[in-house]
Parts: sequence; C-alpha cells; structure tokens
Amino acid sequence: MSEILNLFQPILAFGANDNWKMIIMWIIGGILIYLAIKKKMEPTLLLPIGFGTILMNFPGTGIAEPLETLYHAGIANELFPLILFIGIGAMIDFGPLLNDPKLMIFGAAAQFGIFFTLCTASMFFPDKVAASISIIGAADGPTSIVVANTLLGGTKHSGYIGAITVAAYSYMALVPIIQPPIIKLLTSKKERQIRMTYTKNSVSKTTKILFPIIISMVTCAFVPSAASLIGFLMFGNLIRECGVLDSISDTAQKVLANLITIFLGITIAFQMSADKFLNASTLLILGLGLIAFIVDTAGGVLFAKLFNIILKAMKKAPINPMIGAAGISAFPMSARIVHQMGLKEDNQNYLVMHSVGVNVSGQIASVIAGSLVLGFFM
Repeated sequence: MSEILNLFQPILAFGANDNWKMIIMWIIGGILIYLAIKKKMEPTLLLPIGFGTILMNFPGTGIAEPLETLYHAGIANELFPLILFIGIGAMIDFGPLLNDPKLMIFGAAAQFGIFFTLCTASMFFPDKVAASISIIGAADGPTSIVVANTLLGGTKHSGYIGAITVAAYSYMALVPIIQPPIIKLLTSKKERQIRMTYTKNSVSKTTKILFPIIISMVTCAFVPSAASLIGFLMFGNLIRECGVLDSISDTAQKVLANLITIFLGITIAFQMSADKFLNASTLLILGLGLIAFIVDTAGGVLFAKLFNIILKAMKKAPINPMIGAAGISAFPMSARIVHQMGLKEDNQNYLVMHSVGVNVSGQIASVIAGSLVLGFFM
C-alpha cells in the first residue's frame, strides 16, 4: 500500500504546492493562442497575451522583471495607450459618420453598459475602483488604462489596475464571440435582414480636416480631462486627412499601431501570473467587465429598435438594429461583425458603411464617457 502511495506522491505534492493554478494559466494561455491562430481573432493582441501568460507561469524564468520594466515604462505612465490612439486615429475614416451624422446617437447609446456596471460594481468595490471597472464597458483598452491609472495609481487599490487592463483588452479581442449571440437574441431574422441604402454625399477635404480639430476643441472645453485621450486620437486622424503626411499616416496605421499593440499584449501578460489572476477580486472584475460588454451591446441594439418605432411613426425606412451593437468602441472589430452577420442573413445586405459610422462614433463616445467618469471621481 505504501508503495502505491509513493507512486502518487509527486502528483499529491504538485497539487499541494498550488501548481494546479499554474496549469490553469497554461490552459488559458493556450486557448488565447488557439483563438489567435486558428480562429484569427485579433492575433496581434491575443497571441502575445497568450504566449506571455504561459511564460509568466513557469517558475524560475526571470521573465517577470523585464515585463515589469516594460509595464512601468509603457502602461503605468499611460505612454503606450496614448501612442496607440495616434495609430487608431490614423486608421479611422470619419467619412461615413460625417455622411450620416445621426449615427452618433447609436455610439452614445452603446455606452450604457459603463453606467450600469458602475452601479453594479459599487456594491462590491469602493467608488473609484468601481468607476475604473465600469470603463471596461467602453470596449477601449487605452481609455481603460488611462482612467484606471488616474483614479487608482499610487493608491492602496492600484493592484486592481492589472485586472482591469487584462479584462478590457481580453474582451476587446473576444468581441467576435461575445456580440453575435446577444445580437441574435435581441433581433428577429426579419430585422437582421433589413437592408439599408447608403447614399454617399460629398464630404469635403476641408470638413475632414476641420472635424478632428473642432471635436478636440469642443471636447476639451466641456470635458478638460478628455484632452489627452481625444487629442491623441484626433491628432492621428488629422495626420490621415491632412494630405501632406501620407508616409507618416501609413506608419501610424500599420507599423506603429501593430508594434504598440504587441508591446501592450506582452505587457498585459505581466498581470497574468496565477497569484495575481486566480483570486476572487480579479475574477469578479472579469465578470463585471463581461456584464459591461453585454449591456453595451444590448443597449445599442435596443436603442436602434426603439429608433425604428420612431421612424415607423414618421413613415420612414427602418434601420437594421444590428448596427446599434457597433456603437461600442472596439474598432473595427464590432463594425466587421455586424457587416458579416448582415451578409449571413442576406448575401446582398451590405451594412459595412453604416456599421463603421456607428463604430467610429462609439470611439469618440467612449473617450467622452471615460472622461466624464474621471471628472466625477477625481
């Protein structure tokens, strides 16, 4: 009997040393790598997070030290998020939004999850922590990092920043899994088949140049705490639209954005060690972040359905309520999902321009919502 027990001794010792937590983190890392490579779900983000998670949970590798240095150099001081915003701004074409400005209201409606989660998180965490968690619902990693660092940095609650960052970026990358079931649940097949005509109006180059400048000035005048976020985003867009910095615009969209995203993914993995990740507070933050994404998506779709009731009373053509879900800030993933779902229901139903217009409005709305939360809790 003792000989049999000796055979199982290494297994018992492995479990006694909490190494099972390490295995769980390896599995999580493996799933993220699988989704990145096999499913092609935001590989620039998920692949470094997944691979870094596996490395972080091998004892004695010493990888935590350089990753910690990278974390303090790029995330703790908000450098990476702000530089990434330049790249995101350079990617965005505000043409579809300027062509149909009413789409802005759907971007605003899809931020409801932020305020719903703020109320919910307040039941479990102090106010500033709850406010930081709620911004996960912005579906905007850079905004989540800036808000969490501003509210929690240097306080006794700064340990929550890592979990908030992980949740924000993980759910952004998992939008293709999270959104479709909610959209289908809240819409009928007939609604998903609604076609929307796109009439391209001529948006002048002057308008496209003035738009980022005016948005920055107006936002900073009314919400000064948004200056860095909206300013870097709009500066990136100004580089795109000015017409004299094409090579820099190209670099910002591709090389800069991809490089910073990889650095962010690797740095986020620093927070993915078993001792930091597998605890009740982190898991609760992840759960609340998921609720925020779900409510955001539902809020956008339901508002679009309500808007259709108004359009019907006015005897105007309805909109496809799926575009409301694109109001979250996950650009361009959410717009792409809505477009693909439209094509699946009707292979002649092209929703891309409408969903992109809503998606870019969500990018602006999420920054403003984050700044309002900052202004209230600072």
